[in-house]
Amino acid sequence: MRSLPTLLLLFCLVQMIFSAGAMVPTHCTQAIVGITEGWNSSHVTLSLLEKQADGRWARVMGPIPGRLGRNGCVWGLGVHSNPRKATIKKEGDGRSPAGIFALGGLWVTNKHAVQHHKNIPLVKVGPKDLWVSDINTPHLYNRYVRLKHPARTEWELREQMRQTDYAHSIKLLICHNTWETAGRPIPGAGSSIFFHIWRRGGAAPTAGCTSMDESNLRAMIARLNPHRHPVYILLPRQEYAKWRKSWHLP
Repeated sequence: MRSLPTLLLLFCLVQMIFSAGAMVPTHCTQAIVGITEGWNSSHVTLSLLEKQADGRWARVMGPIPGRLGRNGCVWGLGVHSNPRKATIKKEGDGRSPAGIFALGGLWVTNKHAVQHHKNIPLVKVGPKDLWVSDINTPHLYNRYVRLKHPARTEWELREQMRQTDYAHSIKLLICHNTWETAGRPIPGAGSSIFFHIWRRGGAAPTAGCTSMDESNLRAMIARLNPHRHPVYILLPRQEYAKWRKSWHLP
């Protein structure tokens, strides 16, 4: 097996350097903001904001509707500091991670090209590509792996990235419990968290990702600029108001 390709690893490390801290990083001038009406809601309103030359944040896209995990959201492992005694995301809980997260690369099976900044790595997913959610393989948990051969064993096929699921044909990594958190993913704390295309025109929730209409996802990806160190901020409305000042939220 080969672990994360060098280009993707370097991209993750650069994002980590500029994303360390307990608030929106100083260098961040671009943020996707998701607001829900409560912890148990699977509906989210998304906006893309950019910091202007005068220091003020301006909405450049949205608000647009999106869907979260079927059970809503819960505190995740990102570049923020979770409140004391907070409930933290677990594998299979059906909740999207809340907090502040760096963004990673793209994983694509869609036959139509995805417009994106040249410095955002893109993987064309094939039968050799895995994303490991097995807590019994802690050294690979929540990691992208490319095999030297098409997946063939029972374990490889179970961890194989989806090949024919249209909703997952465009995936932008949300860096929950990844290299950007504590240096290595924590097994069981949640894996494979992405932005992707929603199902049934938004009528269906996700298993823990954030989904939206394909046209909006494409437009958002096209606008992202890694030199602006973009983050994803997902919080219930009351929590956003509570942490806005101390976390320097837009």
